[in-house]
Amino acid sequence: MITSSPLSNLTATSIALVKQMLMDDNIKLIGVFFYQDGVLNASASLSIPADEYQSVKQWQSIHCDYHLPLHLCITAAEKRGLSDDWQDTSNILPEFTVSGLGEFVSLYNSADQLIQL
Repeated sequence: MITSSPLSNLTATSIALVKQMLMDDNIKLIGVFFYQDGVLNASASLSIPADEYQSVKQWQSIHCDYHLPLHLCITAAEKRGLSDDWQDTSNILPEFTVSGLGEFVSLYNSADQLIQL
């Protein structure tokens, strides 16, 4: 579960941890759930300066390279101005799946472990 904003050092740590787990044959990562300020990692309108860590691009790359589901809590997203239903224009990146807390519960019940950053 990612609760840190894309500008946080915790997000960079989360990305490094996820990549490490994806390369470990003994670990099966079933998904990442973005909650609280973590939902901002899915913002299509976020502009991070080129000389700063590109966390959003890293999440996109992880999804594309490993087909890892990236679940986005829609309630937390809408509270922060993100929506997939704004007159047929979404400001949520397509690599993220709009979900609810029910999806989080399902992931949690399927997992042996939960890590929150």
